[in-house]
Amino acid sequence: MANISFDNTENAFAYKSDKELKQSRFLFSTMDYPLFVPIGTRLTPFLMKTGLPVHGMIRNTIFKQFVGGETLTETAAVGTTLGKYGVQVILDYGVEGKEGEENFEHATEEFIRVIKYAGTQSNIPFISIKVTGFARLKLLQALNEAPRLRSGVHDYEEQMDEWDRVCDRMYRICEAAAQNNVGVLVDAEESWIQDPVDRLTMEMMEEFNRGKVVIYNTIQLYRHDRLDFLKLSHKIAKERNFVLGVKLVRGAYMEKERNRAAQNGYASPIQPNKESTDRDYNAAITYCIDNINEIAFIVATHNEQSNLLVTELMQAKGLSLHHPHLHFSQLYGMSDNITFNLAKAGCSVSKYLPFGPIRDVIPYLMRRAQENSSVSGQTGRELGLIKKELQRRKGK
Repeated sequence: MANISFDNTENAFAYKSDKELKQSRFLFSTMDYPLFVPIGTRLTPFLMKTGLPVHGMIRNTIFKQFVGGETLTETAAVGTTLGKYGVQVILDYGVEGKEGEENFEHATEEFIRVIKYAGTQSNIPFISIKVTGFARLKLLQALNEAPRLRSGVHDYEEQMDEWDRVCDRMYRICEAAAQNNVGVLVDAEESWIQDPVDRLTMEMMEEFNRGKVVIYNTIQLYRHDRLDFLKLSHKIAKERNFVLGVKLVRGAYMEKERNRAAQNGYASPIQPNKESTDRDYNAAITYCIDNINEIAFIVATHNEQSNLLVTELMQAKGLSLHHPHLHFSQLYGMSDNITFNLAKAGCSVSKYLPFGPIRDVIPYLMRRAQENSSVSGQTGRELGLIKKELQRRKGK
């Protein structure tokens, strides 16, 4: 039985030098100030546009902590370092929110380029994609609100042509992934555009997840309907004879979702409280383990209790922690105590590693800063572990 402890800071930070650890301590200390994140997240995008010399400052602080690099070459160096400690990489080309057919084609080609690169690396089993990277938001919303649109009941010819182009882009990405033996994790979107993303992802799974698992859908358990959706997805996969691939996350758009529901007068899709989210998340883990031969799943969480639960359930069933249908993942720059201690115990685990020009990954970085300050005690926990390790090294 592997005895896993997430308090072992020696394992957690072995890949960081004293200097790098001190830089991380400075960053998390700054983010711990109550007003820093709300002010910083508003100011940073504005400062980037003004042309003021903030590029270097951002690059050496928050960018360095949470992003692999501006290019694939830079990012490869981070991947190599992680690989030395048994940690793999999920590559994420972190460009968001650019609309227009030309941008959609460019994003598709970039995803395919990243897949081909990942295929040459032993340490990169997955890449992450967002359907909103190559599909218009308003189109996804129209499809979400009129599910029968896909069947041709409505005569929106122009929209159907546009949707066909989206499906074609998705197919090209998945085909490249299958050919290069790389998994594709399809990110979750907001609830009001999620349905067409789910349908398209399920279609791709039916095409490509036979024999091996190429495509994974993301299930956000802070939505109260997603545990049932997981079970429904499994039922469909069994009926159609393909392996279901899922990435289990808690969720990323809570405030946005609640505000929109309140403004538009519909029931919020979000769980009433954190306990309900935790309950459904752990129930989803249990369901996946109970059906591990038919479901390949990625435990993508920074919650220590959920990660430990997986290892306990696997061991109780006499299953290997390195089972081909189980993978763990945390964001680069966060929860190293979980990632590196899981790797040390022989688990298949990775860091979710975004890359891209600083200007383009600013939205991602602002979300990371907000997430660290909004998750109760997250920044303090990171800071405490870093201080503990610096203290340990000092006492050697």
